[in-house]
Amino acid sequence: MVDLLKSSLSRRTVLQAAAVGIAGIDPALRAAVYAQGSDAPEKKEVKIGFIPLTDCASVVMASVLGLDQKHGVKIVLNKEASWAGVRDKLVSGELDFAHVLYGLVYGVHMGTAGPKKDMAVLMNLNNNGQAITLSKKIADKGAVDGAGLAKLMATDKREYTFAQTFPTGTHAMWLYYWLAANGINPIRDAKVITVPPPQMVANMRVGNMDGFCVGEPWNHRAIIDGIGVTAVTTQDIWKDHPEKVLGTTAEFVKKNPNTARAVTAAILEAGKWIDASLGNKNKMAETIADKSYVNTSVDAINQRILGRYQNGMSGVMAKTWDDPNYMKFYNDGAVNMPYLSDGMWFLTQHKRWGLMKEHPDYLAVAKQVNMIDVYREAATAAKVSAPKDVMRTSKMIDGVVWDGKDPKKYADGFKVKA
Repeated sequence: MVDLLKSSLSRRTVLQAAAVGIAGIDPALRAAVYAQGSDAPEKKEVKIGFIPLTDCASVVMASVLGLDQKHGVKIVLNKEASWAGVRDKLVSGELDFAHVLYGLVYGVHMGTAGPKKDMAVLMNLNNNGQAITLSKKIADKGAVDGAGLAKLMATDKREYTFAQTFPTGTHAMWLYYWLAANGINPIRDAKVITVPPPQMVANMRVGNMDGFCVGEPWNHRAIIDGIGVTAVTTQDIWKDHPEKVLGTTAEFVKKNPNTARAVTAAILEAGKWIDASLGNKNKMAETIADKSYVNTSVDAINQRILGRYQNGMSGVMAKTWDDPNYMKFYNDGAVNMPYLSDGMWFLTQHKRWGLMKEHPDYLAVAKQVNMIDVYREAATAAKVSAPKDVMRTSKMIDGVVWDGKDPKKYADGFKVKA
């Protein structure tokens, strides 16, 4: 009888059966449903954690615009206080997914960021849009860029303190890379502390740090408040660099593959919506500025999301510019592919700075973590284009090219390292 049902059930019948609930239908029909497969999300309501940053926008807008329900799920947004908190809640299962630092996911997977657990990157949420801010106090002494900072640190000797947001995260790696490119060893020559993103500006205001690397809107907020200057944007360190990802555990993806695909598809559509027009970007800025999300003024968000930058200096040192490489959430499909080479790059930097003692199998780890197949299925469901290549080539601020071909040599080739 089961064989007969298998052959006679249409795809539509299977989906209808899944929709009304597998548990309550005839056992023979249930067997046929499982045999033929269902696209219905296994988990209808999912908790997604986020940190108050501009780049949480596609996750927030997927819920606000109802794109989650379009794909058969309901996103419940959880505002988190720190990346360590996001890590703990992902590992424990309190959160199903998170807007999360790329390097945090890899740190947990490798056991270099606290508890070790197999993790998954489903998509890249955004490119670009972070920055390194230096305090107005040292900017007034000439430290307005990397060269000026290096000169000041060499002549005005004391302990210099810089902040990042998580030890294996993106901001730590951008800060370290930039300091090293300017001849400053972040491990030996400076004190580096961890501070949650929303607390950066307050800590700089009271003199707890000389500089920080964080996502927007907190760099622009420091300028608005008159306490910091933008020394460099992260897109100047690595044009179109990966930043936040949609992260979860490998266990969740294994148990809930349809849910993982549906959530990814919804957020993909949200990213495409944001990048589609100036009006959409402004609407997004107005939405996420609310106290429920980023909790700041709209003007702290909407300038840099349109590529309008200023360095925060006054007089002849003041500079404003239009940056074509501002934060992007879709960019005709180029943003969201979880490139294997991107994941491998973070591992090379973790090795460079002593977070790992031995070289891992870089490519094998990236293939474990970055869920390329789930992403491609989600892209199809969202009707967005997906790049064919899973590797890409990038040139960094120091002129070094990364292509993923020889990660061991790359990781060991830096003059400035731990």
